[in-house]
Amino acid sequence: QVQLVESGGGLVQAGGSLRLSCVASGRIESTYTMGWFRQAPGKERQFVAAITWRGASTMSVKGRFTISRDNAKNTMYLQMNSLKSEDTAVYYCAAKGGTLSSLEGTYDYWGQGTQVTVSS
Repeated sequence: QVQLVESGGGLVQAGGSLRLSCVASGRIESTYTMGWFRQAPGKERQFVAAITWRGASTMSVKGRFTISRDNAKNTMYLQMNSLKSEDTAVYYCAAKGGTLSSLEGTYDYWGQGTQVTVSS
């Protein structure tokens, strides 16, 4: 069993910053690829970023968001800067074996999500 727990969400004004964290525990290999997705009200879940255990990454939100991970702590981060109202969503952490992917269906494990609300 694998558990993913997100934290760091909250209410922030437009232009502000937040750092999300995702801690993995249980039967998870350190070589797992991890990713962030988000789901805004009334919309489908959307890929945000993913990172391999070696640090290779891919982003859909470029320039404002940065993904990173600390393998020793089994923790992944999403640094979000210059936040906009359209970034408001529930942010989910996910994990998968193998390489980078932006496809939701390829991820095996999911966290419960953390709410990010950006006020304009």
